[in-house]
Amino acid sequence: MGFLNGKRILISGIISKLSIAYGIAQAMYKQNAELAFTYQDDRSKYRIEEFAKNFNTKIILPCDVSDDKNIKLLFISLSKHWKNFDGLVHSIGFAPTNQLSGNYIDTVNYEGFKIAHKISSYSFVSMVKECRMMLNPNAALLTLSYLGSKRAIVNYNIMGPAKASLEANVRYIANALGPEGEIRVNAISAGPVRTLASSGIKNFRKILEYYKKVSPIRRTVTIEEIGNTAAFLCSDLASGITGQIIYVDGGFNISNMNEL
Repeated sequence: MGFLNGKRILISGIISKLSIAYGIAQAMYKQNAELAFTYQDDRSKYRIEEFAKNFNTKIILPCDVSDDKNIKLLFISLSKHWKNFDGLVHSIGFAPTNQLSGNYIDTVNYEGFKIAHKISSYSFVSMVKECRMMLNPNAALLTLSYLGSKRAIVNYNIMGPAKASLEANVRYIANALGPEGEIRVNAISAGPVRTLASSGIKNFRKILEYYKKVSPIRRTVTIEEIGNTAAFLCSDLASGITGQIIYVDGGFNISNMNEL
């Protein structure tokens, strides 16, 4: 029996088997969680349906988080399967490709700034607003961040401020929901992993190589390691943890000049 036995968790953000959200699904399934998934559009529906078979679920629901009405419909649809549930994983982030290379000031524009914050940060609280009344006591909400929220990282650009906004969101949502049945809200700040999303960042391979040289464990982390932390944070084992940004990056965030 796993430590998520009896827990029902909705996971958003799977794109491929390389996705961090896929690693989270794997870890949670191993701990006996019952899972449901979202997909963005019809193009991705079939792929997510195939993935869902690996987790013994048929609950696959559409959700384009750029539209609040779409988010509302997601939870109306989910309520037909689950009256209540225990966890939400928000693994969603996006910025236009033209915002993810070059000098930050030269590339940033209003439209890119708006889109990055809407999809990467606002969508989390929007989902929480709509599922709030469906959450069981001691439910856990989780999102994914990155060190670019605190450090200026080359080419990460507008996603840095968007992730900073997301981390602030975590603290405010945790403070608002805590009194409502001890609902907890946390984020994982993951080290860089090779995903479809990260491939949009210029010179991403160089970032990976640098991490391997500088992080205390001298390697990048895996989606399985991130997934294990996510499973823990969404379990009752983490009942005293909320409003936190948990680093799963091999210690890179504490290192400095390990290689000269």
